[in-house]
Amino acid sequence: MLKSLPKLRLMLVVSIVLLVIAGCGSNNNSNGSEASQSSEQPASSVQASASAEPSASEEPQGYVPTELTVQFVPSQNAETLEAKAKPLEELLSKALGIPVKVSVSTDYNTIIEAMQSKKVDVGFLPPNTYVQAKEMGAAEVILQAQRFGVNEADGTPTTDLVDFYKAMIVVKADSGIKTLEDLKGKRIAWQSVTSSAGYVYPAVELKKAGIDPNTDVESVELKGHDKGILAVLNDDADAAAVFQDARNIVKKDFPDVFNQIVPLHFTIPIPNDTISVRADMNKEWMTKIQDAFISLGNNEDSRKIIFEIYSHQGYAKSDDSKFDSVREYAKALQ
Repeated sequence: MLKSLPKLRLMLVVSIVLLVIAGCGSNNNSNGSEASQSSEQPASSVQASASAEPSASEEPQGYVPTELTVQFVPSQNAETLEAKAKPLEELLSKALGIPVKVSVSTDYNTIIEAMQSKKVDVGFLPPNTYVQAKEMGAAEVILQAQRFGVNEADGTPTTDLVDFYKAMIVVKADSGIKTLEDLKGKRIAWQSVTSSAGYVYPAVELKKAGIDPNTDVESVELKGHDKGILAVLNDDADAAAVFQDARNIVKKDFPDVFNQIVPLHFTIPIPNDTISVRADMNKEWMTKIQDAFISLGNNEDSRKIIFEIYSHQGYAKSDDSKFDSVREYAKALQ
């Protein structure tokens, strides 16, 4: 028994040594695991750091023009209007730093289609035409024209700048037509069916008076409010729907026009014309275009040019909500 005791002690020592080695091995594995985990953390930190750093300069959002195409609707003789608008090319080009091309559309629908197909960047759109273009995703309003108000008695301007105007239905002074009801069965000269002053508002006023503009009158469609005045003057129409006061356009050639052609009816106020841009226009360029046109109204020489085109005295920033009443009035025509 005593002889076996050293062997037992030896076995006990060996067992203890083995346990110690196993424990050390376990600690080493644990440290290795932590080292492995800690070695992965810097990689994820690097990734997080890399993603936090600003990326390379992004491309501008929206359309950025290198040449700006501007188009007008024909409120008067298209050739005359285009000649009057040509000086804007140089003025806007200097203000924007890119070439500018000005043209006149053949009608209201054409300019909407041109903006929708990205062939025109900036359109001078009457309110109803703008609303239609907006609904089609073709345009965004950025500016509204400012004009002096108009005295209803004699068509002369007031001294107040306003952002609205009225339409009027005019007849010959000796026509015997005294009320809207008297227009039943008569020939009426209209502008395009999207023209606020040349069709929409006067047609709604007719409907309110019990006259259906589609069936109760003979319609004559013209291009240019001056043509409407001349149609009545030359007995080609019994009445015409025009903006207030379109007689001033032809007064130079027909000095007696205010005596021969008289207003039969004035509509409710209509928001002034818009300057609208194609719907995908870059936001910064929207602002640049706004500033360029506003500057035209702040300079005496350029203000004369824009007055010759559309009787505009200047421009003020606008937004789509200002045309909610136009939408409501358009529904009344349906």
